[in-house]
Amino acid sequence: MLRGQTFLVTLALSKVWSPRPMSLSIVEILEKKGPMTDLELQKELKSNFGEVSFRELNTGLMKLELAGVLWVSRLMRGKRQVELTGKPVID
Repeated sequence: MLRGQTFLVTLALSKVWSPRPMSLSIVEILEKKGPMTDLELQKELKSNFGEVSFRELNTGLMKLELAGVLWVSRLMRGKRQVELTGKPVID
């Protein structure tokens, strides 16, 4: 019975914790699909991570923008364009 409980706990945690950080997924999606709106990006992330709130997306985008990896520009009210800067990131 202990083995079955371990499986259920692992299954439950797999929905909470992802083995990959969201910021890495954001960069990979933008590399593969090119510039996109924040709403399109959120839909892509939902397919990888399950439910992703707009607040979580904004936090990830802000960290990447401050690091110089991408930039976010306003298209119209309520819609933003997200694209990679194309500069190599040096730590």
